Amino acid sequence: QVQLVESGGGLVQAGGSLRLSCAASGRTFSTYTMGWFRQAPGKEREFVAAISNSGRRTRYADSVKGRFTISRDNAKNTLLMQLNSLKPEDTAVYYCAARPGDLVLTFGYDYWGQGIQVTVSS
Repeated sequence: QVQLVESGGGLVQAGGSLRLSCAASGRTFSTYTMGWFRQAPGKEREFVAAISNSGRRTRYADSVKGRFTISRDNAKNTLLMQLNSLKPEDTAVYYCAARPGDLVLTFGYDYWGQGIQVTVSS
């Protein structure tokens, strides 16, 4: 089992940047594919990005491709995501999530953080 805690959210102007972090507990972080999801008010939660357990493979939603970068540091049990060129439509609660194995999928995540707010003003 793994516990996840997000940090780094906040309020930023359109065009600005943020870096989200997700700290994972446990000694098996490197066995999990990790993902970021987000949920805007009144909308369904959606996939944003994912990274394989080794960090070699990544996957992005079309809406964030070229603007967001997911990465991980297995030695520090940390998942990161750099958010650049932010838009008001990126406003949402962002969640990190973990799924066992090395498949970089948009579903099947068993463990979730509590979420952190990102607000982009126009």
